[in-house]
Amino acid sequence: MLSNNITFCVSVTLAVLVVILLATLSPLPHRNTSSKPWLALSLYIQQPKTATKPNTQAVAPQDAGALIFHRVLTEGPKNTSRVIGKAQGFIIPAEQFARSGFNIIYLTFDTHEYSGSVSIQAKNLGNGRKDELTVVGGTGSFAFVRGLAVLTQRDDRDTDVVVPYHIRLHLKYPNRSKAVPG
Repeated sequence: MLSNNITFCVSVTLAVLVVILLATLSPLPHRNTSSKPWLALSLYIQQPKTATKPNTQAVAPQDAGALIFHRVLTEGPKNTSRVIGKAQGFIIPAEQFARSGFNIIYLTFDTHEYSGSVSIQAKNLGNGRKDELTVVGGTGSFAFVRGLAVLTQRDDRDTDVVVPYHIRLHLKYPNRSKAVPG
């Protein structure tokens, strides 16, 4: 009986020593110290290649139900620039829905640097040439980002050239140093 108790105590002591040694000698998880909490991107949303008359502007009618669009996202202003993703959106231009939570623009990326999407709330979208919109989240490489999206368009009504929208993203990643409770 005494030998069983001694064997049990030795086994428990060895198990405790192994756990302590593993805890002190195990390498720490790899932490990416070069990752920055902010990211700035400059992109272009290409317009459809339809011919328009000079001095006219394509504007959605005021009584339109919804504007649903699917555009190409490029890294440069020319339509031959490298495609890095797509821009899709759903906007209700009617006055009673101007502040609607449904007004969202999704930018999806598919490059070797970034894979995922950014969601931009477009409820303050105006008719001006520059709009500041709110980034409300993301997925993949952009998981949980917040920030600002500045959407601008040059005024080239004197030419037949279709001008892309320029979008600058200023993204802030969440503080990843906090432990997730659970």
